[in-house]
Amino acid sequence: MDDTSGTLDEALERLHAAGPERGGWLSNHAPMAVEALVRHGQGPSVHRWLDLYADKLEDMPSPYATVTDQNWPDALGDPRRIADWTAYFTRELADRPWREVLTQWWPRLLPGIAGGATHPVIRVGHAVRTLLGDTRPAPGAGGTPAGPPGAAEPAPGPRTHELAHALGYWAARHAPLPPLDRLPGPAPHTAADALAAVPRVADQSGGIRDRLAQLAAFPVWPAPATGALGPDETRALLAELVRAAAHRYATHGHGEPVMMVHAVTAPNAVLRTLPALPRELWAPSLDAAWAASAAVLAAYGPPAPLPPGLLPSVPAGATPAERAEEVFARAAAHGDEHAIKLTDTVLDVAAMEQAGDDLALAAALQGCALIEPIA
Repeated sequence: MDDTSGTLDEALERLHAAGPERGGWLSNHAPMAVEALVRHGQGPSVHRWLDLYADKLEDMPSPYATVTDQNWPDALGDPRRIADWTAYFTRELADRPWREVLTQWWPRLLPGIAGGATHPVIRVGHAVRTLLGDTRPAPGAGGTPAGPPGAAEPAPGPRTHELAHALGYWAARHAPLPPLDRLPGPAPHTAADALAAVPRVADQSGGIRDRLAQLAAFPVWPAPATGALGPDETRALLAELVRAAAHRYATHGHGEPVMMVHAVTAPNAVLRTLPALPRELWAPSLDAAWAASAAVLAAYGPPAPLPPGLLPSVPAGATPAERAEEVFARAAAHGDEHAIKLTDTVLDVAAMEQAGDDLALAAALQGCALIEPIA
C-alpha cells in the first residue's frame, strides 16, 4: 500500500503504545481496522474512528521476563509475556529483513493459529499485506521500491513495528487445537461441502476456549489426491476456502455474528501472507487455515441457515467495482471493527470473479445488519 498521506503510519504510531488486548482477553482490532479503512479510500475518517475506539484501548502490559533465542519455547503461549514477545520481535525486525523473520517464525506459530480466537494471525495478515504493498524507498536506496522480493527493505518504521506487535501477540497467545480425528465418511471435494460437514460442538454456551476444547473430528479437506499439492493448486484451494467461508457467513452468520466473522477473516489472513512465504510453506498454511475456519464454525455455527429470501440486497452499481465501493462505504459508516474487517475480506473475494460476487457482498451487508454499530 502506498499511503502518501501518512495516515496509516500516524495511526499505527498512535496505536503502538496500546496492548493487543483489553479486559483480559478481548482483542484490540484497531490496527487491522485502520489498515482496511486506509486501503479502501477511507483514510480521512481514520483518526475520527480511532477517537471513537479509544475507550477500547489499554496500555501495553508490563514486561514479565525477556524472551531470547534460547528460552522462546518455554515462553510460547504465555500471555503474561505479550510485552516481552513484542520486544523480541521488535529487536529481530530491526536486525533482519522482515520476510526472513516471518519465514523463520511462521511454521513455529502456525500450529497455534486458533490462539487468541484467531485475532493474532489476522493481525499478521494485515501487517504483511501492508508491507508487501509498501512502495516507499528505503533511506539511501536511490528510490528503489521496497515491495518486490529482493528489493531494498525500508528502514524499520510503524509498518514493520506493526508486524512485531502482531507476531508478538501470536506468540503469546499461541494455542494448538486439540488432537482431531478424521470424520467418518467420504471426504468432501469442495470447500463449501467441507464447511457444511463440520459438526457443531455439543455445548455452545461457554467462551471460545471451552468450545474449542470440545473439538473431536473434522472432515478431511482438501480431499486426498494422488501426490502432494503444488503451490499454485494450494493457493487456489485456499482462495476457494475463503470464498466458501464468506458465502457461509451470508447464510449462517446469524449464529454468532461477531465470532463467525473469524471463520472468514482468519483463512484470508493466511492467503494474504502466502506471497511473503517460501512456497514450501504454502501447503501447511492451507491445512492450518482450514482447521481455523472449521474450528470457528464448529464453535459458533447455528443449526440451520437463514430462511430463503432474507439476505440483504446488494447495491445495483453499474460495475462490480462500484458495488464493492458502496458496500465498503456502508461498513465504514457502520463503524464496527468486525464489520469493517469482514467487508475488507469480502472485497478480496469479490475481486476473484470478473463479474464480482454478490453473495459475498451480501455477507458483508449481513454483518453490518447483525453486528451492533460503533457508538
